[in-house]
Amino acid sequence: MNTLTTAPVGPLLARLFAEAEAAHPMNDPAFASISDEERAHMMRDKAGYHDFYAALKNYALPVSRDTGRLLYMLARAVGARSIVEFGLSFGLSTLHLAAALRDNGGGRLITTEFEPSKIARARANLAAGTLSDLVEIREGDALETLASDLPEAIDLMLLDGAKALYRDVLATVESRLRRGAVIIADNADHCPEYLEYVRDPANGYLTLPFTEDVELTIRLN
Repeated sequence: MNTLTTAPVGPLLARLFAEAEAAHPMNDPAFASISDEERAHMMRDKAGYHDFYAALKNYALPVSRDTGRLLYMLARAVGARSIVEFGLSFGLSTLHLAAALRDNGGGRLITTEFEPSKIARARANLAAGTLSDLVEIREGDALETLASDLPEAIDLMLLDGAKALYRDVLATVESRLRRGAVIIADNADHCPEYLEYVRDPANGYLTLPFTEDVELTIRLN
């Protein structure tokens, strides 16, 4: 028995993933008509990320089911009590991480999102999963919301917000990552600057592409 696969979280996640698949942005002709090259440029654009993601505010844009399970497993494996998440959206990845905290005996998950309507939906989902007490939601740009009042030692961090900001968000949080901390970056190929940094051994990380979507990294020192 664990919090992730049993009620209320297990059935809730099944429903939320099904809803996200049914309401995918690629089903919207306006978004689907954008070329792959233009879409990649928009995802890597540090100047226009607010507008790009605001246009997607009605979409969950979640991690995959497998990545969600990976998040839970990693958080359990390292005994995480302190987690930071960049990119709340509708809270699907947050549910996985908070479930791990519950099963680890408690802790604190700090997550951030600049779109108020997404925060409202995520709060409702966390309440439905009875996990709200473990999660602190900070509204605004992550480069500001994560710049202060962080735990002394962060055990795990998920990067799943605006891809162009992965390197900057890591820099904002880096001093609080404990030795052995795990970093999961979803779709990190859209931030070459991030990959270049964590793949340079001189910067104190060990990393590898793990599945098609994820860059899995640990901090060595």
